[in-house]
Amino acid sequence: MKRQDFFFHLPDCLIAQQPATERRASRLLVLDTQGQCSDRQFVDLLGYIQPHDLLVFNNTRVIPARLFGEKTSGGKVELLIERLLDNNQAWCHIRSSKSPKAGAKLIIEQAFEVEVLGRQGALFEVRFDPAKTPLEWLEAYGHMPLPPYIERADKDEDKERYQTVYGTRPGAVAAPTAGLHFDQPMLDAIQAKGANLGFVTLHVGAGTFKPVQVDNIAEHIMHSEWIEVTPGLVEQVKQTRAKGGRVIAVGTTSVRCLESASKTGELQAYSGETDIFITPGYEFKQVDVLLTNFHLPESTLIMLVSALAGYEPTMAAYRHAVEQQYRFFSYGDAMLVFKKD
Repeated sequence: MKRQDFFFHLPDCLIAQQPATERRASRLLVLDTQGQCSDRQFVDLLGYIQPHDLLVFNNTRVIPARLFGEKTSGGKVELLIERLLDNNQAWCHIRSSKSPKAGAKLIIEQAFEVEVLGRQGALFEVRFDPAKTPLEWLEAYGHMPLPPYIERADKDEDKERYQTVYGTRPGAVAAPTAGLHFDQPMLDAIQAKGANLGFVTLHVGAGTFKPVQVDNIAEHIMHSEWIEVTPGLVEQVKQTRAKGGRVIAVGTTSVRCLESASKTGELQAYSGETDIFITPGYEFKQVDVLLTNFHLPESTLIMLVSALAGYEPTMAAYRHAVEQQYRFFSYGDAMLVFKKD
């Protein structure tokens, strides 16, 4: 298939710049197994959940990954941490008028130094001042890394709202946004219905916003991200199947975890890298239902949704969402997608 097959017209006014007043206050577009759309509210999700279903969430936590500073020469720099490493080091993107060379020192907020060690492709390897851990420096001076389509500076409320209520493992530089709709009472209500909650980890990288630039999508190279699927989650899925329940992935990141750990056809515990690219024609091994937000035109994520629900129903659903003025992207509305019959 071609990249252009996944284009749809999206008015700028539908790109959500602020979160909803409450986490659960979003709308929900339901795309059923027959490819039919229904307009609902997010709280209506409870009506689609059955006893013994397993909802799988990504428990990554967004780090305040954006840093502002200057070179020793005085030029301004902006760092976006991509991945924290051992020994006070990290991979990051650096924006400046001229790319810094190895050995350059960057002064962050007049508070501490970061040394540039080298470069590999688009990413720079840097070392933080050892007086604190990189995460401690980020917590003290970093800004929440709002996506490029949110055209405003981050605010204090983003520290809470661009974060799921269940995120416990720091490491993401973008939120697993389908999870932003859940508050604790909603999670409690799901369990009260007899459904179960499970957790995987995928530390979302900035590459999630990387556009597909080749015409033939089979030639696209996915960015790699770190994931973990625990033995406990594998057992939960096994028990879910034994009781006739469904696996409901909350977010495309949860899908990528489950499917990456099922390459043999059977779900297995896994910790490591994944660059899985799911497109129409893919045979899902674990996921029955997907809860997700609305994605960018021509993105790898709308391709993933099309693989689950079918290409035509997905594109029709997106046109419907535009016509009905759903709010798009990270702070936008949600979509419940059933695997096509």
